[in-house]
Amino acid sequence: MQLILGSSSQFRQNQLKQLGLDFTCVSPNIDEEAIKNDGISPLEVSRQLSLQKAQEVLKNNPEAIIIGGDQVLNFNGDIFNKPETIENAISHLKKLQGKTHELITSIAVISKDKQVVETVVSKMTMKELSDEQIERYVVSDEPLWSCGAYKLETQGIALFDQIECPDHSSIIGLPLIALSKILPEFGIDVL
Repeated sequence: MQLILGSSSQFRQNQLKQLGLDFTCVSPNIDEEAIKNDGISPLEVSRQLSLQKAQEVLKNNPEAIIIGGDQVLNFNGDIFNKPETIENAISHLKKLQGKTHELITSIAVISKDKQVVETVVSKMTMKELSDEQIERYVVSDEPLWSCGAYKLETQGIALFDQIECPDHSSIIGLPLIALSKILPEFGIDVL
């Protein structure tokens, strides 16, 4: 059975490689903003985006098992998008510093016969940071394509006071504990 990761994210690809699985990647083309502006909760946005990404890839690969994933940063009910610019990254971190936000990570594993969606919510408490520290971090780590404007797998870990999360791999992009429980339901052994 062919396994496809419905993502072009290098971070998610590297994570999936950790499980030692053979897979290919297909980047789904969906309108994320339409879902984000649909009036649903940030948690439901994450779940819908992961499912729609997987469904989009399944259309052209009906015999495969597809993994779709998405992350949403929820800060007081507002969703933060990937910053894409240094200025936006600095702005995001200035708003988040000294406060707690939710990083919501969902995965959808689907085939033509079955679908499973799982979500992991991480409570992320950022340190009080000076403007200089924030600017130095953004220039050094370049988190412009990362949800929240930080990369925990590199220098971003130093931004935090506390992280409450049942599956720390979810913070990078794929909740590997959940995924390793779901894949056997689709006939893929991860051990």
